[in-house]
Amino acid sequence: MHAVTIVDQRPEWRQHPDPRPGHGEVLVRVRAAGLNGADRIQLAGLYPAPAGSPPDILGLELAGEVAAVGSGVTRWHEGDRVMAVVGGGGQAELAVVHERHLLPVPDGLSWAEAGGFPEVFATAHDALFTQCHLGMGERMCVHGAAGGVGIAGVQLAVAAGASVVATVRDPARRADVAALGATAVAPDGFVDHGPYDVVLELVGAPNMAANLRALAGGGRISVIGIGAGAKAEVNLGALMTRRGRIHGSTLRARSLEDKALAARQVEAHVLPLLDAGTVRVPVAATYPMADAAAALERFAAGGKFGKIVLLAPD
Repeated sequence: MHAVTIVDQRPEWRQHPDPRPGHGEVLVRVRAAGLNGADRIQLAGLYPAPAGSPPDILGLELAGEVAAVGSGVTRWHEGDRVMAVVGGGGQAELAVVHERHLLPVPDGLSWAEAGGFPEVFATAHDALFTQCHLGMGERMCVHGAAGGVGIAGVQLAVAAGASVVATVRDPARRADVAALGATAVAPDGFVDHGPYDVVLELVGAPNMAANLRALAGGGRISVIGIGAGAKAEVNLGALMTRRGRIHGSTLRARSLEDKALAARQVEAHVLPLLDAGTVRVPVAATYPMADAAAALERFAAGGKFGKIVLLAPD
């Protein structure tokens, strides 16, 4: 098989031995794989793949067809359309995934949409509902709402009956985010729309002081992105006064059990919304998987709304 391979901090389309599924594993013939910010960080040598994942092949999410199953696999069969969050190796013609991490691809969903769904929706759902327990009627702020996780978070919160304010740096993208059901504002204007029960922080340190000022009593801040900086000064008095909580999270390095639980939560609560069209996966652009370098350049350029997805060769 061929795969997007890390070579001297650059992606190259290189040949690798075909992987084989072990016990409880499924071999997926990949059709599409979404790009994520973590791919750029891994290329720079700052975000290595967890143990058990290919260390030199990019890709945290994929969609494709079951090509073969290992021993003990009972749910999935050859030809099934599936998608998953993976620890690495998603940007390849073939990938091995544990059977419990797979999700069925709803009928009618394109490969590009399926390839861009798993990581962002699993991350957003886990942060908002498993960790922050976002409830109907609560107020939420999403920072960096024009990105993949932000778009997912806005849609999931709106679907759950929350009132959503979304910060969007690019004025040209605010109408797109507003169309999802949020009030889209400039990043420096969100405090005036508070207070917030939940803040989904996808930008990082520069927002933390204002997040605390805008937090409602008992409010929760979930930090899942630090692209603009990782170190912030926190007013602990403000946190105490509001009886607030700040926590951070990633999915990639979690245990097999934790990732399986996240997959089942998405299957139970998000796939029905996706199937009904209540939430969607906007795709900004697609590229052949062999042109991953060009796709990553487009990703880094910003100004996009939705996912950039790599398509495997037929």
